[in-house]
Amino acid sequence: MNDLSSLLGALDEAQTGQQEVVIATVVKVEGSAYRRPGARMLIAPMGEATGTVSGGCLESDVSKKAWWLTANGKPSLRTYSTGEDDDELEDAELSFGLGCNGTVHILFERIDPQAASLVVDVLREVKASGIGAALATVIGTQSERHTALGERVAIRSSGQVQNEMRERWLATAVAEDLKTVLDARRSATRTYDSADGAVEVLLEYIAAPRRLVVFGAGHDAMPLVSMARLQGWHITVIDARSHFARPQRFPEADQVLSAPLLPMPELHGMVADAAVVVMTHSLSQDRHWLGQVLESTPRYIGQLGPRSRTERLLDELPEQVREAAAQASLHYPVGLDLGGDAPHSVALSILSEINAVFNGRSGGMLKHRQASIHAVNVTLEHARELRMIS
Repeated sequence: MNDLSSLLGALDEAQTGQQEVVIATVVKVEGSAYRRPGARMLIAPMGEATGTVSGGCLESDVSKKAWWLTANGKPSLRTYSTGEDDDELEDAELSFGLGCNGTVHILFERIDPQAASLVVDVLREVKASGIGAALATVIGTQSERHTALGERVAIRSSGQVQNEMRERWLATAVAEDLKTVLDARRSATRTYDSADGAVEVLLEYIAAPRRLVVFGAGHDAMPLVSMARLQGWHITVIDARSHFARPQRFPEADQVLSAPLLPMPELHGMVADAAVVVMTHSLSQDRHWLGQVLESTPRYIGQLGPRSRTERLLDELPEQVREAAAQASLHYPVGLDLGGDAPHSVALSILSEINAVFNGRSGGMLKHRQASIHAVNVTLEHARELRMIS
């Protein structure tokens, strides 16, 4: 179960019990940190926590301080430092001296089950619809007379713009910038200048749970589905063989379909922007499903089997299919070069490659990476560049 699913599950439990909770959100990171802006943690009244905001070093203090920091019902910002010489960092409210050389800013908000919450509504809608959204949150202001910490604007999954900012000019500017963030699928930060001083805003892209469509319900598809479920992905399994495509064989899949080798009109929507793996071990099935998928718009296509086999499949497809734009998303042989031929090893290799592609990485060893391990904070200007590239 991924962060979004577990967080919403905990929220549902709290709402059922009519309990207030506190949501702690990483809103800004400077230097090295385990989690990036948008990471959330939910703290129940007795201190039980769901989710993480670090690699484990901050969670205890976050759980202990969450309730008194929000005792007045207003959002509160707290800064944590993991550097060695923390005395030099004047802004750090709590220092851990871990030597990670990072500063993490966390926003604490009290959530009342009886009151509307834009952040909760947006998270729920993203999970239910499978469509991403963009959420802007004020994380710094020099004057709370007109703009307060935690004020928000959102572009919801439906496309609706919802505003909770008092300053109309700021809400208009933020909403326009959120469109850039939504198009680029990358969170960013921006500081807006006003007569009362600067206002810093986190422009957050909230991604929907990743979708995986597996064509093939053989034994080696089982660990692939199980491991994808651990990451909270939405999973569909499709096979023309009804004795293989049974929900009992794939209890962790969201959908298991037995479909004949005929055009499937609903397939385009199912695989749009999704990860697809074709692994039926049948030439006729692989040819059919690969051809169907290449005429759609998936973000990743992985074809199991030797290179020569896949090239044979492609040669047997119509020319317009072979030249489809989705060809650029085709990976064969599927997976990263991790070694191992057991079903679980193959599944790990495939899922590793999918993660690398979706995260814009090469999948190489981190010890050879010259840049920062984590993505750096993105400015709005960088987000615009990313939108133009994509």
